[in-house]
Amino acid sequence: MTGSGLLDGKVALVTGAGRGVGRDIALQMAEQGAKVLVNDLGGSETGEGADDSPAMSVVKQIEAMGGQAAANINSVASFKAAQEMVDQAYEELGGLDVVVNNAGILRDVIFHKMTEDDWDIVIAVHLKGSFNIARAAAAVFRGQENGSMVHMTSTSGLIGNFGQANYAAAKLGIVGLSKSIALDMSRFNVRSNCISPFAWSRLIGTIPTETPEQQARVEKIKQMTPAKIAPVAVALASDEAKQVTGQIFAVRNNEVYLMSQARPVRSVHRSEGWTAETVLNHAFPAMKAHFYALDRSADVFSWDPV
Repeated sequence: MTGSGLLDGKVALVTGAGRGVGRDIALQMAEQGAKVLVNDLGGSETGEGADDSPAMSVVKQIEAMGGQAAANINSVASFKAAQEMVDQAYEELGGLDVVVNNAGILRDVIFHKMTEDDWDIVIAVHLKGSFNIARAAAAVFRGQENGSMVHMTSTSGLIGNFGQANYAAAKLGIVGLSKSIALDMSRFNVRSNCISPFAWSRLIGTIPTETPEQQARVEKIKQMTPAKIAPVAVALASDEAKQVTGQIFAVRNNEVYLMSQARPVRSVHRSEGWTAETVLNHAFPAMKAHFYALDRSADVFSWDPV
């Protein structure tokens, strides 16, 4: 460790940091001088089981490079466990300055076959988990009047995808959560931003490859390694980004996008007010040219990653 990193003196809590995107974020934050609490339940892609080896492996890697880290193998879906993570960061690493809400699972299934359990567990890990960790950290950040939160969203929520109603709802909910945190906590110099990562990981590895088109899509995704996401997360965690809050970034191989947020596109007016009939005969036809198609992420990001 050089002692001249962007995150020198900071402590970061990274969830889902045992593998994939979270692992590379934890490692690059450590390379930039942060002490890292590596959280990972070590469960399967669908949320079953537990294993402490992924988190411990990342801790050992950080220590081998001369950094300081600690492991946590609790579930972000537990409000109590989230508070314990924040407490552990203080007790073992000396504080908390950065939170990265990265932990996630998938239960992909077409909507009319989705079970209550498929819905509940994905919402619990992604959306409630992000709330749990952010809420536990918020009290600390408010007290020290400084802090950065980075939350992982997805174009499945921002744009759309097949068979991911649970995941898409959770990921779009995280966008609303992040913006609300940014608004509520700005008076305390606390920042909150989202990253929508394009990267090959064990979760993305569940994408079907039954057709030549699906196989070609997966091969393109494999070019986008998790390490490409980490620099944006590190930058958002640094004091140099103190004016950046309430934003949504997408990272796709060597491309970084600032994503749009919902704003009015077209309006119509009738001074006498509307009836269902005039909405059908006037409003919808006037707006039709501006309707959004049933796009999926792959339709919008149709070019090869560069």
